[in-house]
Amino acid sequence: MSATDPSVTASYKNGIFGISSSRDQAKIVIIPVPWEVTTSYGSGAALGPECVWKASPQVDLFDLEVGNSYQRGYHLLEIPRAIQELNDVLKPKALKVREELEETGGLSPAAKKSQAEINSGCAKMTDWVYMQAQEILKRGQIPAVLGGDHSSPEGNMRAVCEHYKGAVGILHFDAHADLRYQYQGFERSHASIMNNVMRASWKPEKLVQVGIRDFSEDEYQLISTTDAIETYFDANMKRSLFEGESWSSVCKRIVNGLPKQVYVSFDIDGLSPEFCPHTGTPVPGGLGFDQALYLLRTLVESGRKIVGFDLNEVAPGPEGDEWDGNVGARLLYKLCGWAVTSSNI
Repeated sequence: MSATDPSVTASYKNGIFGISSSRDQAKIVIIPVPWEVTTSYGSGAALGPECVWKASPQVDLFDLEVGNSYQRGYHLLEIPRAIQELNDVLKPKALKVREELEETGGLSPAAKKSQAEINSGCAKMTDWVYMQAQEILKRGQIPAVLGGDHSSPEGNMRAVCEHYKGAVGILHFDAHADLRYQYQGFERSHASIMNNVMRASWKPEKLVQVGIRDFSEDEYQLISTTDAIETYFDANMKRSLFEGESWSSVCKRIVNGLPKQVYVSFDIDGLSPEFCPHTGTPVPGGLGFDQALYLLRTLVESGRKIVGFDLNEVAPGPEGDEWDGNVGARLLYKLCGWAVTSSNI
């Protein structure tokens, strides 16, 4: 890694967080995925990688909890223009499919053709991420995804789970359970990623979800009948806190359900909307920023190792408001720092 003055705000053009770090030397390699084809409400997640990247130099490099972890190297790959272009082609087609489905309850032959094209394109994106993550793991580095909507990191999860032969748990921060089956007919919908993951041949040992507060009855039934899924619903967590349980105690219970190797999937709408007002599907409630960071700290201090992660659903404001990007960059920095720290324990 090139010399970096931690006391000076550098240009994002130097690299993520203003750090000039080569791909070969970096401990963490971040895959940007500008993708939001199947989003069903707000938009802007495809701009998330660039939004976070440009805001990232505002983060002071020295951190009270993770120290100078950045010196191990964080490298952001180039934003893939081919994936961006495919997103831009398929997103309006997906919108038309959703509108027809909502208006008529069914799909015309033309809409079914578009639906098949969208499913094929989503699979192409997922395969691309998978191949990128495989290469990163082969080099002994930690793969991360910066999305994009929540469908974007499936390939990263697959690569990590395969690399560690399924001995991985997923810690999933989200407002939504994301356990719907082929939501709106899209096989790799942002609302279906955890359903896809838990049905895959390479599925993780455990899925532990935190902050969930918007879900269907079918999702609730799946959670209730699947031993490998443990969900900490936001309402239940808040009730425990209101009745006197400490957040430290809640975090320890969450972490105790995970194996030693953990993949962290962080949908930013798991936070309270004040921290992500422009995310695609904001939901009242959720975690405070500091609560989320405390849970990550508890995870690492328990001796568990973060072997991969993603941050998704960050979206810039319509007037160029950088608040979402600023929060996303700080969260990404903590994820990187704790991942490096956990690898040293």
